[in-house]
Amino acid sequence: MKKALLLVISVSLFLFLGCAKSVRYTEDEIKTFPNEIKEHVRKGQISLGMSQEQVRYAWGAPDSIKFLESFENKSREEWTYSFKETLNVVTYKVLFFYDGKLIYIK
Repeated sequence: MKKALLLVISVSLFLFLGCAKSVRYTEDEIKTFPNEIKEHVRKGQISLGMSQEQVRYAWGAPDSIKFLESFENKSREEWTYSFKETLNVVTYKVLFFYDGKLIYIK
């Protein structure tokens, strides 16, 4: 009976809270980043000009990546993140990268 109750509670919490995106890194992994970027990563923030690696350290893996047609032989990607604000509200952020650098946040 206790095991069944524990299982029901665990599944309910998982469904209610969703999957958390844990971002794990060591200070050694970000030591070469400029100080401003290190602070952004530590706070879970992003800013224009960040590399894809820096954004992954700050926000984790995106929900989806769309590879766009290259322009002037430079890669272009669109990353989408979803953030659960409340039980019924999900917001989306779309990030655009050009040649590996964040150029636009929508």
